[in-house]
Amino acid sequence: MRESLTRLGHFDPQRVRERLSRGFNPAHARHILRDGDLVGFVVVIPRPGDMLLDHLYIHPGAQGEGIGGWVMRRVLAEADARAMPMSVTALKHTAAARFYERHGFILEAEGEWDLYFRRPAHPASDH
Repeated sequence: MRESLTRLGHFDPQRVRERLSRGFNPAHARHILRDGDLVGFVVVIPRPGDMLLDHLYIHPGAQGEGIGGWVMRRVLAEADARAMPMSVTALKHTAAARFYERHGFILEAEGEWDLYFRRPAHPASDH
């Protein structure tokens, strides 16, 4: 995320730390491992009416290997098993928006810096 924020002229380490710590709930966090090595983490928060994909970070050295897609398919399968929609926010002008759209998310709104996506519920029987 640092690269994207820097490219847009919005990287502020303090703001990044504050955003992560403000809403971070370890009970909803999961490590992402590749061959036993920690390469990222994902945070999915169940909420009334949907599930929030709050964080999905893959270490830059592990990006481009399909790990993010693998994690996303599992997270969406969990939402599908509950017949729940999934929401996510992405920084504008980044590859994240295309990634989420490829996984069935639909742009619902735009803010000054962010894009707000939602993936409708897909009951598990739809697969």
